[in-house]
Amino acid sequence: MNQGKQFESLNHLERWRMLVILSVTLFIVSPSFSQWKPAGDKIKTIWGENLDPEHVWSEYPRPILERSEWLNLNGLWDFQIFPIGSDKPLETGKILVPYPIESSLSGVGKRVGEENELIYTRKFSIPSKWDKKKRIILNFGAVDWKAEVWVNEIKVGQHTGGFVPFSFDITNALNKKNENVIKVKVWDPTDRGFQPHGKQVEKPGGIWYTPVTGIWQTVWIEPVSHSHFRQLKITPDIDKNMLTVAYQISSQTNDHLVKVKVKNDDEVVSIGESINNQPVEIEMPADVCLWSPENPFLYALEVSLIENERVVDVVNSYAAMRKFSAKRDENGIMRFQLNNKNIFMFGFLDQGWWPDGLYTPPSDEAMKFDIKKTKDFGFNLIRKHIKVEPARWYTHCDQMGIIVWQDMPSGDKGPEWQNRQYFNGVEVIRSAVSEANYRKEWKEIIDFLYSYPSIAVWVPFNEAWGQFKTIEIAEWTKSYDPTRLVNPASGGNHYPTGDILDLHNYPEPQMYLYDAQRINVLGEYGGIGLALENHLWAPDRNWGYVKYNSSKEVTDEYIKYAEMLKKLILRGFSAAIYTQTTDVEVEVNGFITYDRKVIKVEEDRVRAVNNEVINLVK
Repeated sequence: MNQGKQFESLNHLERWRMLVILSVTLFIVSPSFSQWKPAGDKIKTIWGENLDPEHVWSEYPRPILERSEWLNLNGLWDFQIFPIGSDKPLETGKILVPYPIESSLSGVGKRVGEENELIYTRKFSIPSKWDKKKRIILNFGAVDWKAEVWVNEIKVGQHTGGFVPFSFDITNALNKKNENVIKVKVWDPTDRGFQPHGKQVEKPGGIWYTPVTGIWQTVWIEPVSHSHFRQLKITPDIDKNMLTVAYQISSQTNDHLVKVKVKNDDEVVSIGESINNQPVEIEMPADVCLWSPENPFLYALEVSLIENERVVDVVNSYAAMRKFSAKRDENGIMRFQLNNKNIFMFGFLDQGWWPDGLYTPPSDEAMKFDIKKTKDFGFNLIRKHIKVEPARWYTHCDQMGIIVWQDMPSGDKGPEWQNRQYFNGVEVIRSAVSEANYRKEWKEIIDFLYSYPSIAVWVPFNEAWGQFKTIEIAEWTKSYDPTRLVNPASGGNHYPTGDILDLHNYPEPQMYLYDAQRINVLGEYGGIGLALENHLWAPDRNWGYVKYNSSKEVTDEYIKYAEMLKKLILRGFSAAIYTQTTDVEVEVNGFITYDRKVIKVEEDRVRAVNNEVINLVK
């Protein structure tokens, strides 16, 4: 008899006694549980309300390069906030990593500000079962913005950039007694610096949101051999029926062989090998299965690093055979193509904010919810708006069949915004430091996300926010990744560069410019508002571009816009982005409330008209 059936067989008194014993045991074994509770009184998601602080973000955080052995360092850490240059802390306590300190789920809910530094510390031990000869890598999913890291008071590295992962080899800093201490010092000027910060500002309101500081994605360690994979760069070519896997390894020598097995479930369908740091080129089977929103088929990859006939590293990954491109249709209109067939891309502007975790979703399941609902509404696209998500978000899009447009998070100053004509004013000149940082972080983001097949479009700028050297940045982006399309400035100051002319108009769709040489899209529209009591970030100050009082009214207005959009598609629009997936802070123009508890539209009617919109383009 298993434990569940044993429990069911007990009478009520026996069950009560068992639960009391279990509760006492949990309290003794896990005293940290009692040290954490959500901060503040803002609304929360169901995932936040039911959060187990002992098991936060327990999934492996990097599915595109996954190892079997790893140790999750999420959980309660110690924190201190110091004025810069002072040794007297303003605040000390416990913080639940990986939730940013300003968030409710961190258990702190405090601002840090540019005049202060945030210091995290925690102890950890290397699992005894790990091979003692292995190197130990410390990984951070993302830390906003500047992070300096010590292990046992030995500095192991530093990183700037709030949206991409980074790692350090900490082997030589570890204690032989196997009790170690990590310290992470963070500084983040939010919108008072030049760095990319997206929608977070010191004074939130309107379309601007609460600051995010510090660790906001999973922290973990893993054992690796001296020679190991650092990165994979996976490129499909459906025209040649080839899959190419380039790689970066830690060793500087050429004395290795890389072997890639391509699998359909457990069946190996193709194999490729290379030496001398050459990419592995794999001929795919004749009956190759192509990826699409209707059939998001993924091949599993097993990638092995072999030295002196010995396997020293094995990682699991995946790939999709797909192609994004552009071509004129029978009427001479430039259209998106997926796998050499016309496609209309239609979806949400998705900001990726949460009332209880801010930048950090409460859980992996919560993160999947937003993507699944996008699909349920009949959309095939998400524009990830001036934020970069954890790696697992992109894997879920790959698995569920959602196309992604990826924005560069905005920062620094921008020029005057002229969205209804080609720009003929003076572009902003960034400082040399600001420009260098933009280029560094944009390259890191592209490198980080290159292998995720759902990403179709890179968006270097949104409107005129931080826009500079547009033609140069767009052309660099296209040359750095020629496999994807480039939207140089979504709704921004328009230049004849890149693959896309992107218009913004609220609330209803409009086409006020047209470029016969590029794809024309409606990058933002909609913003139909509905404020629902008990599901609001703030009791007042809530707004939408237009506001209604019922789900039916909102749905009616949405369908009216969809009918207008249909006419514009026939005239030349090849994609449209509706604002937005959920409410965000005082914005109430989402299809879903900010706490994700109420769908605010009539879902069946929305899905029906969305299918009509998408199917207009053949």
